[in-house]
Amino acid sequence: MTYSLEIDHLTKTYPNSNFRLDNVSFSIPRGTIMGFVGENGAGKTTTMNAVLNTIKKDSGTVKLFGREMDDKDTDIREQIGVVFDAANFPEVLTPLKLSKVMASIYKKWDQPFFVETVERFKLDMGKKIKQYSRGMKMKLALAVALSHRPQLLILDEATSGLDPIVRDEILGVFLEFVEDENHSILMSSHITSDLEKIADYITFIHQGKILLTEKKDALIYDYGIARCKAEQFQIIDREDMLAYKKRDYQIDVLVEDRKAFERKYGGVVVDMGSIDEIMLLLIKGEQ
Repeated sequence: MTYSLEIDHLTKTYPNSNFRLDNVSFSIPRGTIMGFVGENGAGKTTTMNAVLNTIKKDSGTVKLFGREMDDKDTDIREQIGVVFDAANFPEVLTPLKLSKVMASIYKKWDQPFFVETVERFKLDMGKKIKQYSRGMKMKLALAVALSHRPQLLILDEATSGLDPIVRDEILGVFLEFVEDENHSILMSSHITSDLEKIADYITFIHQGKILLTEKKDALIYDYGIARCKAEQFQIIDREDMLAYKKRDYQIDVLVEDRKAFERKYGGVVVDMGSIDEIMLLLIKGEQ
């Protein structure tokens, strides 16, 4: 298997801060979408900045397309498209003028594709960016990111604050992008229902540590949440639990193999869990 991104034991600390990116490791196979989830301050943006080499890591390795990138590796940088939660383009520019700036920066800038994408998104090429809504600005940022023909998209809350219709349209563009098996996406989002629609893998991060990386389909269809009464909980082997959380009159237990758990513990109800429910148990439950 070949990977677009390989992060191995990435560590980053900050002076006068308790936050630490602590031996973060995960990889994104080519042709796939990795959902990156965790609470605010968990380390998602810090990880992405370390990947982009905009912050200096303390230790560990980050490989893009099999190579470590430093400031001189503009050929690697050109293969990465980036969309953060705010599009920081000069707002006095129009998309047409912005495209001329981008064409001078990126060697593979594809002007016909940019125009086609802007028209697809129903954006006015002659309208100043400051007149755009948030949704329009995010569409423009995505059009720019795609138009220098990258192989990896890094998206940090790129769909946050957008209405469901715009989000659905943008998710469709992401799926089209990875139809090319050389393309991949790393996408953080608090809207886990978006990730349930399009992600191939999910990585959970909490307080700078990776809790779990798993195939999305396995999380939804194989993992489960056992709804236990106190007496049922007492008979469950600890090795059969990934995490558990006590509620008013029951205990929720996250299990890796729902069907095997049901066979072993007859009478315990095991539900399929959403990405949100699994994340909450991993972060707030006891291990």
